[in-house]
Amino acid sequence: MPPIPKPIPVEKENLHPRNLHRQGYDFEQLIKTNPQLAAFVKLNQYQTESINFSDPDAVKALNKALLNQFYGVNCWDIPAGYLCPPIPGRADYIHYMADLLGEVNNGTVPIGEQIKVLDIGTGANCVYPLIGNSVYGWQFVGTDIDPVAINSANKIIAENPQAKSNIITRLQTNQADVFKRIIKQDEVFDLTICNPPFHASWQEAQAGTNRKWDNLNNVKSQKAVLNFGGKNTELWCPGVDFF
Repeated sequence: MPPIPKPIPVEKENLHPRNLHRQGYDFEQLIKTNPQLAAFVKLNQYQTESINFSDPDAVKALNKALLNQFYGVNCWDIPAGYLCPPIPGRADYIHYMADLLGEVNNGTVPIGEQIKVLDIGTGANCVYPLIGNSVYGWQFVGTDIDPVAINSANKIIAENPQAKSNIITRLQTNQADVFKRIIKQDEVFDLTICNPPFHASWQEAQAGTNRKWDNLNNVKSQKAVLNFGGKNTELWCPGVDFF
């Protein structure tokens, strides 16, 4: 029987027109970028190369390859158990924020380090600043209430020269505040972004994580749920005062 030809990737029209991931994943090229990814790539039921997205190690290997190939991030990693974000979706957010800035700039998306962006809750992955700086050249200040997340972001920044010149982090020491003690006197930002926790309690976050695992048709285990779900500060928050 002749081999089944690989299907032509369908363009992901739900992604922003400038999103570099609209054509799906070219695993052959991504593996060249990050050879560790090869161990996780298999043919799925549609005879299309993919990974097991419920495996945090597989998702991390994919992210390393995507960030390297498309955004020039040579060194990227996160501590065990922290959220491993979907790169195409995070890129979409940045592109739509660029459109928002363009609306107040005579329809032209501003590019360059003169644009200052504040990323509230930048996380251990620092992904918004990495993508935004790479694509648009913006400068970023990333904040977080988690010292481990800040240390992880700082390590990523230190190991990538372009990021080192354009991204800094600040630890928010009061979990009840967002902007207080973060924005310095006379400091002005063109844009503030945030990917906040979506749950009001640990119980609600756990239920959401379980639904994700059910959707992936995977057997739940305590370790897997924790790895897939992320840390408490990434998942839930009872509410904060912004001013």
